[in-house]
Amino acid sequence: MSIVILGVTSNIWAQSTAYQDSPYLQDFSVKYYLPDTSTQLHKVFTDKNGKTRISSSVGILQPHDGQFQYPGTLRSDRSYLPMLDKKITDMAAHEKQFVFLDDKAVFSNAWAGHLYSKHELPKATRFGSAPDFTFLVADGSSLKIIKDSKTLSTHPFSKVPLDIRFDKNQRRFLILDTQSLTTYSLDSKELKTVFTGQSLTCMAVGNSRVYVGTKNGFWELDANGFKPLGNLQTKLPCPDLTAIEVINGQLWFGSSLGAFMRRSDGGYNYYYGERWLPSNRVVHISEGENQNINILTTKGLGEIHFQKMTLYDKAMVYEKQVRQRHIRYGFNCDVSTLKNGDLSTFEMGQRDSDNLWTSMYLVSQLFRYKVTGDKEALDNCLESFEAMQRLFSITGMKGYFARGFERHGYFKFKPERWDGGMTNGWVKSSDEEWDWRGTTSSDQTVGQMFALTLLAQNMDGEVKQKAIHLMDQLMTNIIENDWYLIDFDGKPTLWGKWNPEYVNGFPKNVGDRKLYASNIIGFLQTAYHFTKKEIYKQKAYELMNKHGYLENLLRPMKEIGQVTESDGKLAAELSEEWNHSDDEMYFLAYWCLYPYAFTPELKKQYFTAIKEHWDMERPEKNGLWNLCYAMTGAKEFDKAETIWFLKEFPLDMIEWQVINSHRKDIETVPANFRGQTITKVLPPDERPELKHNRNLFKLDRTANGQSELSAGDSFLLPYWMGRYLKVISAPTH
Repeated sequence: MSIVILGVTSNIWAQSTAYQDSPYLQDFSVKYYLPDTSTQLHKVFTDKNGKTRISSSVGILQPHDGQFQYPGTLRSDRSYLPMLDKKITDMAAHEKQFVFLDDKAVFSNAWAGHLYSKHELPKATRFGSAPDFTFLVADGSSLKIIKDSKTLSTHPFSKVPLDIRFDKNQRRFLILDTQSLTTYSLDSKELKTVFTGQSLTCMAVGNSRVYVGTKNGFWELDANGFKPLGNLQTKLPCPDLTAIEVINGQLWFGSSLGAFMRRSDGGYNYYYGERWLPSNRVVHISEGENQNINILTTKGLGEIHFQKMTLYDKAMVYEKQVRQRHIRYGFNCDVSTLKNGDLSTFEMGQRDSDNLWTSMYLVSQLFRYKVTGDKEALDNCLESFEAMQRLFSITGMKGYFARGFERHGYFKFKPERWDGGMTNGWVKSSDEEWDWRGTTSSDQTVGQMFALTLLAQNMDGEVKQKAIHLMDQLMTNIIENDWYLIDFDGKPTLWGKWNPEYVNGFPKNVGDRKLYASNIIGFLQTAYHFTKKEIYKQKAYELMNKHGYLENLLRPMKEIGQVTESDGKLAAELSEEWNHSDDEMYFLAYWCLYPYAFTPELKKQYFTAIKEHWDMERPEKNGLWNLCYAMTGAKEFDKAETIWFLKEFPLDMIEWQVINSHRKDIETVPANFRGQTITKVLPPDERPELKHNRNLFKLDRTANGQSELSAGDSFLLPYWMGRYLKVISAPTH
């Protein structure tokens, strides 16, 4: 059931079926880097007091001064000065207290220092601990079982242990080397080889299983008879395993290319790159404080935090991020330049599509205000609207808005033209303190109309009238200039073209023909609705009936494809691959096209076209596309996938290096026009692209820490849109 309020479908049915925004576990990372990367790190543990300590080639280290997005360092632990003189070779957490191995004893500073069990193995390298303070110590030639400094038994053992664990259910130690797994029973005193393999690297015990890692996957063994439960499991993000741990019933892996956790559905959450870890080669994994996971790498410690958070809580984190580093003259500066991921080095600058990204942020704040009544949201919205209004006034050209502006002298002017456009389009303003940028494009126009439409629809008084006035001036300008945006030099901009001769000059299977028709008809409908000027309806029908724009915009997406240069060089260039910026232009402009259809019949036709487009986009699981489709009143719009999209969005918006092409747990597909690389899209926090106008199936990004994306357009717009459409409830905690 749906009704129309102010031209937009309000999903009354959604009120009873909205996602209830209760707390879930949000993951993020706090990193600690080694000042000296020549230091070798060995193991990390956290004790019952929440203290984390790391064994290394230079002694025991501790994390210092780290927080989310502001890394700390690893420093020497000087809390027990006598520890500085000891030759620590191994470390463990026994009853959640630190226990150490040196060349003389197994000892601890807990339990009033009573634990000091001598082993008399000067070259001891590994030990394991049983609950009754019985320890197995190995030195590469023998195994010794000790308790209270007494030797209970000694056994020759020439293999070099990689790890020693204790299986409390079976009362036995497990000793792993590169080719075998050996047990020592405390009851029978028997030493027995129970499993052999190639290139063994690590192991863990838990869930009535023994997990043995190799350089090419892992074995899952029954803990009783050590029988393999299936074949070697190799379909992993990286099968070259370096660590395995069972933590709270979940199986965690370290590898030479990041860490990952096995989910209940058999898939893996992958933690790769400096979004999560100081380096990708994992050394050790252990349970941290609360629900944190310690992941020790060759260059430092990554703490994966799991914090209870609602989607609203998450949105508030992003709201702060935008205001701190992404507001430039009121614009949503979608990218801030960084040096090595250091947020203190951020620089904002004019971007090609400031107008578009700002329109998306502006509408997010408008929706936030309409939903919550928050004055801060209204202030944010109006500040961005002021910036977008100035884009019109700074040009001195009625109805023509700039691409952006900056204080005078920070951009070089290059007025020479190329291929119908400008090299950079910077122009001196009548105000000598400012310059503005021309070459305004169709996607900028989508941004203006998206923002102006929602402002006119949702605001009253002066703001509403200003929005309608700018909308009227813009559309009058386009009509009077024969469906072109005319730049400061009197010539059309490269992309601001809706002229029938230009649009219909493309072959029918070139996306721009459908896109331009869909956008301009939506703009004209909206302008007519708010101004009541008959010229807008007249011109819209003229384009639809005389020039085939209705046919263009209704053309099924499945007919859009690649063409050759025989259809024209520009047509071929525009259809080399699927243009995801076009998807963004379509879906934002659907807020103009669908609600303000001239007739119920047209609205029905538009719905069919929008649904067909959405059906094609569904594999991307893009929350914004889903919600723009939900605006039509559609009852099925992949709500679960939308919530998945929002929950999986990374809190850290720095564009860290992300590599997935090596993964063995994903299924690739042949190269194709749409740029889909794998059968199922990866979660947002595992992929390189987060902006809606990029290919969400892209697997890799090599650049590392050079920029931070704004969440204003990428997360806040779909979240607050979901709240506005009553698809997402207010927080329930």
